[in-house]
Amino acid sequence: DQIYIYKKVTLNQLFLSQSWIPNIIRKRVCTTFVEDSLSNGALCQCGGMRETHGSNATGDYFGAAIVSQWDSSQHSSEYPTDAFGELEFAGAGRRQSHFLRLSCDTPPQIVYSLMTAHWGVPSPNLVVSVVGSGGCEKVKPWVREVLRQGLVKAAQSTGAWIVAGGLREGVGRCVGEAVRDHAAAASCLSQKKVIAVGVAPWGLVHNREQLVNTQGSFPARYYVQNASRDSCCLDNNYQAFLLVDDGSVGRRGGETAFRSMMEDYISHQHSGSIEIPVLCMLISGEAAMLKRVDLSLRKATPWLVLNGSGPAADLICELLDALSAVPMSCTSPPPEGEGSESPSAELRERTRERVKRHFPAEADREKLVDRVRALSIYQNRDLITVFHGEQDSPDDFDTVLLKALVRASKRVSSDASEYTEELKLAVAWNRVDIANSELFNGDIQWRYEDLEDSMTDALINNKPQFVRLFNENGLNILDYLTYQRLEGLYRSLSNSSLAYTLLQRHLTERQSLARSLPTAVFTLTLSVFMYCLSPLSQQVNKLLLGDCLYREQGCVHPWASLFIWAVLQNRSEMAVYFWEMAGESVLSALAGCKILRELSKLESETAAKLSLKELAQKFENLANEVFSECYQSSESRSFNLLIRQSLVWGEATCLEMATAADARLFFSHDGLQSLLSQIWWGDMERSTEVWKLILTFFLPPLIYTNLISFRLVATCLSISNPLNTDSLDGVDATMFSLTDMMDEDAEEYAAVRVNLKGAPSSNPKRPFVLLRWREFWFAPVTAFLGNVLMYFLFLSLFAYVLLLDFKPPPPHGPSTLEFVLYFWVFTLVCEEFRQVGRIRMKLYIQDMWNKCDITAISLFALGMCCRMFPWSYEFGRAVMAVDYMVFTLRLIHIFAIHKQLGPKIIIVEKMMKDVFFFLFFLAVWLMAYGVANQALLYSYDPRPGWIFRRVFYRPYLHIFGHIPIHEMDGGIECTNNVTLIEAGAEPCTSTYANWLVVILLVIFLLVTNILLVNLLIAMFSYTFSKVQEHSDTHWKFQRYNLIAEYHSRPCLAPPFIILSHLHLFIKRHIRRIPSVKIKHFVLDIRGRQASRLNTWEAIQKENILSAQNKREREKDSERLKRTSVKSDIAPSLTLVHLFMSSTKCQIHLTALSQSNLIKPTRPPPTLRGKVAYRYVIYMK
Repeated sequence: DQIYIYKKVTLNQLFLSQSWIPNIIRKRVCTTFVEDSLSNGALCQCGGMRETHGSNATGDYFGAAIVSQWDSSQHSSEYPTDAFGELEFAGAGRRQSHFLRLSCDTPPQIVYSLMTAHWGVPSPNLVVSVVGSGGCEKVKPWVREVLRQGLVKAAQSTGAWIVAGGLREGVGRCVGEAVRDHAAAASCLSQKKVIAVGVAPWGLVHNREQLVNTQGSFPARYYVQNASRDSCCLDNNYQAFLLVDDGSVGRRGGETAFRSMMEDYISHQHSGSIEIPVLCMLISGEAAMLKRVDLSLRKATPWLVLNGSGPAADLICELLDALSAVPMSCTSPPPEGEGSESPSAELRERTRERVKRHFPAEADREKLVDRVRALSIYQNRDLITVFHGEQDSPDDFDTVLLKALVRASKRVSSDASEYTEELKLAVAWNRVDIANSELFNGDIQWRYEDLEDSMTDALINNKPQFVRLFNENGLNILDYLTYQRLEGLYRSLSNSSLAYTLLQRHLTERQSLARSLPTAVFTLTLSVFMYCLSPLSQQVNKLLLGDCLYREQGCVHPWASLFIWAVLQNRSEMAVYFWEMAGESVLSALAGCKILRELSKLESETAAKLSLKELAQKFENLANEVFSECYQSSESRSFNLLIRQSLVWGEATCLEMATAADARLFFSHDGLQSLLSQIWWGDMERSTEVWKLILTFFLPPLIYTNLISFRLVATCLSISNPLNTDSLDGVDATMFSLTDMMDEDAEEYAAVRVNLKGAPSSNPKRPFVLLRWREFWFAPVTAFLGNVLMYFLFLSLFAYVLLLDFKPPPPHGPSTLEFVLYFWVFTLVCEEFRQVGRIRMKLYIQDMWNKCDITAISLFALGMCCRMFPWSYEFGRAVMAVDYMVFTLRLIHIFAIHKQLGPKIIIVEKMMKDVFFFLFFLAVWLMAYGVANQALLYSYDPRPGWIFRRVFYRPYLHIFGHIPIHEMDGGIECTNNVTLIEAGAEPCTSTYANWLVVILLVIFLLVTNILLVNLLIAMFSYTFSKVQEHSDTHWKFQRYNLIAEYHSRPCLAPPFIILSHLHLFIKRHIRRIPSVKIKHFVLDIRGRQASRLNTWEAIQKENILSAQNKREREKDSERLKRTSVKSDIAPSLTLVHLFMSSTKCQIHLTALSQSNLIKPTRPPPTLRGKVAYRYVIYMK
C-alpha cells in the first residue's frame, strides 16, 4: 500500500520541497535478533550487535529460538529513510555528489525518476553495469587499462551511465580512478557525459553515520581515511550513490536484487526511438557472483565477460568454449523454468573440473556445479560476449560493446534485422566511425527502408556525419524527403528556439492564406524574414493546417529545404553539408547568410546572437570562395552566374541576394567589381578618361570621332542569346551587350516582337549614327555625369536666387529664375515618385539618402509656401536657406563613387555616431555648469532668452576661449532695481561667490577642453583605425547601390528628365509596354543552358572542397611527419652523445698515459672494430 504514495506526490512538490523523500523512500532495520552461534550471543546474523537492536527485537526469545537463518524480508522492517541529500568529500576539492539510503525493495521507477528529474542526472543512452571482485582482491593492470581507455571512452562518446560498487575497493575503485583520469584529461563538455553511479550496501559503508540526518544533508561532510588502500569508504569520483539497505551490517550482496531490478527497469525506458540498452560487465568475481549472473540472464540482460580477469569470468569463458566443442544432449530433463537443452554428462564432468580449479576453497562444489548448470549458459550463450583483454586492444572496446548489445537485440527482437538494430545503436551513440568500419564497409547491401528511421533520428538529433554516411550508402533524398517528413522535422523544433517562436507567430496568418494558395515548404522561412524568395511563397501554409494530399509527394528541392531547416536551427556542420549537396552554391550560401543575419537581429541572447553572426559570415566566405574559383575559371560565366535568376530561390539573383544579406565582403570581390565596371561604362571602354566624357557631353558630335573608344559590337552577345554554354571547357564568351539592356527602345522592340508573328530572332541593325548615339548617352556613367553637372547648375541657381534674386511676396515676386527653380525641383519630385513606384515604399525609406531627398523637398515646399505671404515671408526665406544646406549635403552621395573620396565618406559617417555621444556628455556638463554659473552670478533675471543664452551658449563659447572676465568682476553698467530689470535693464552680477565661479570655470574647462575633447579625438582615432581597414569593402558595396540607381535612371538629367518621364508614361500606361529594367541586372536562362551553368558551378565548388580537404590532409600528414622525424632523431642523438663521450674519454686516457703524472702498470685500452674506425675519422 505504501508504494508507496509515489503517484500522489505532484511534480511541483517534487521540485519545491525535499521533505517528500522520507515519505516515499524507506530504509530497513533489523527487528528480530537471530543469534549468531559463532559470536556467543553478542551478534545477530544480520551483522549488528545486540546493543543496536531494540527491546522488541531482542525480547522475542521464542521466535528467535525457532529461527535458524536470518532473512531480510522476514526479520527486518521498513522505516522512513534518514540519509539523503548531497555529499561533500572533505579535502577532495570536487563537485558534490548525490546520495540516498533506500530499502532493497524500493521500486526502481521511483529511484530513476528521482535521479533524472530531481538530481538532474542526464538520461543515459546506455547503461554499463560493472560487477566483479570486491574486498582486497587485486585487479590486473590490463583490466585497469581497459576501464580507462575502453569503458570510460565509450561512455563519454555514447552518453552512458557506468554503474559500479561505488566503494574504494576492487573493481569499484578502478572505475572511479578511470573516471577521474578522464575528467583530468578531457574538456568540460565531455566530463558531463561520463556519469558514474555507485550502488553499494548501506551496512558495508565506512563512516555511514556521517550521512544520517532525518531532514536531509545539504551537504553532508564525509571524511575518507586511508585513501591509499582499499577500504569500504565511498569513492569521491562517483556522481551519485544509491546505498541499498537490507537491514544487515557488514554483509555483501544486499544490493544485488535491487541492482538487477534497476537494470531491468532502465532497459525498458526509451532514449529517442530505441530502448536504453543495458549491459553487464563481469570482471573476475567470486563464486557468489555466479548467482548475480544467473539473475540478470533470466531477465535477458546481456553480459560482457573479460576473459583472464579472474575466477568467475574465466570459468564462464571456459564453459562457453566447451559448449562450442561438446554436443548437447536431451537425455536428462531440464530443470523447471529452463529450456529443452541441457548439458551432457561429459560437459558436467568438465564443469566440475573447472569449478575445482577456479574455486579450490569452495566447500560445497557440487552445489556450485548445479548453480553453474542453473546459469543456463547453454541456453543464453547468445547473451554473453567475451572480451579477450590480453589480446584485444582497449581501443576496440566500444566496438565490442556495440556487438554485445546487438546480439542481445537480435535475440529479443526476432523480426528486426541484426544490422538495423546495430545501426540504431550506433546512431544513438553518435559513433559514425564504428558504423563506417563495421556496417558500411561494403559487405552489407543496405536497402532504402533500412535507413529511413535512422536518417530521421540523425537529422533531428543533429548528427550530420550520419546524414552524410546514409546519403553515400543508398539513401535517395528524393524518395526520403516528402512534405510529411519535412513537416515532422519542423515539428521537432525546440519550443525555446527562435525559429519555433517565429513560426508560431505567423501561424494564424498562414492558416488564413492556406485555403486559396498552393505550397512549398522551404519558402516559409524566408518570408518570415521579410524577404520572400520563392515563386510558391504561400504553399507552406497547408503544411500547418492538417491532412493534405500532397504530403506523400516528394519535396521539389530537398537539399534546399533541408538547408533552410538546418540554418534556422543554427546547426553549422549540418547546414554546411546541405549547402554542399544543394545546387546554385553561391546563391544558396548568400541565402543562408541572409537568414542568419535576420535571425541575429531578432535573437536576444548574446551567445546565440554571436553564433548566428559567425555562421552567417562563414556562408558569406563560402560564397566568396566559390565565386573566386568561378571567376578564375571563366569570367563571362561568372558574370552570368551573378545575374542569373534562380527558380529555387524565387527568381532572385546573386546580386539581389547579396544586397539583401548585406554581404559587403562578397561585393568587394574583384570579379563582381569588374562586372559593375562593365555595366557602369556600358559599351565604352573602361579606360576612358573623365575629361573626354565631359568634353563629349558639351560637344556631342565628338561621339563620332575616335576621342572615345567603344567595344566592338561583334564581340557583344545579343540579348536573345545571352549565354553560350555548349562546352563547359570552351573559350570564354564575351560579356553580353549592355546597350540593349539599357535601351528603352529595346524593351519596346522585345515586347512587340513577342506579340508579332514571324518576327526576326534578333534585333535589326541600326544605323551607325543612331547606334553610337545610344551607346554613349544610355551608359550609366553618362547619366551620372549629366546628373552631377546639372546638380551643380541647380545649386548655383538656388544660391543665386537665394542671395540676389529672392523677390518680395506677390505681386512683386517671385522672379523668373525662381520659377525656373520651382520647375527644377518639380522634376526632382517626379523622379522620386518614379523611384518609389519602382520599388516598395518600405525599401525606399530605408535608404538614408532617400530620407535626405524627402527632407530637402519637404523643406523646399514649406519655404515656397511661406514666402508667398507677407506675414511668413522671412520664415520662408529662412527655411529656404536651411534647405539649401540639405541640398548641398546631397553632393556627398554623388561623390561616393570616387575611389578616394568614397572610403573617406564612410569614415565620416561612422564618426558622426561618435560625435553624438560626445555631444551627450558635453550637454550634461554644459547644463551643470551653466545653471550653477547663472545662479551664482545673477540673483534675479526674468528674461528667458538671456537665461538660455547664459546657461548654454556662453559655456559653449567658454570652450573656445571666449571668457567674459568683466562680467564676473562686475565692471559693466547695471542695476539691481527689480522694476528696471523687468523693463529690460542689465542686472548686476553678484560678487559674493566670485571665487566659487572661478573654481567651477576651471573645472569646466578642464573637463571639456582636456577630458572630453581628447576623448572625442580618441574615439575618432579608434573609429578611423577600425573602419579604415574595411572602408574599401564598404565603399564597393555603396558603389553597387549607386551604379544600380543610375542604371535604372533615365539618361536625361533634371530638369530635362521630365521628357523621359513623359516618354515612360506613354509607354507604360497608354501603350502598355512592360518594363524590363524594373528588375535590373537580371538574366533569365532556362533548360539546357541553365543546367550547364549549374553543372559548371558545381564543378568549381567541388574544386574548392577538394582543395580544402587536401590542405587538411597535408596538415595531418605534416604533423605526423614532424613527429616521426623527432622520434627518429632522438635515438641518433643519443648514439652520437655516447660516441662523443667515449671518444673524449679515450683522448684523456691517451694524454695521461703519455705524461709523467701517472705511471701505468699496463698499456691503456685500445679501440676495436668500428669504434676504432670512427675514432680515427673523428681525430682526422
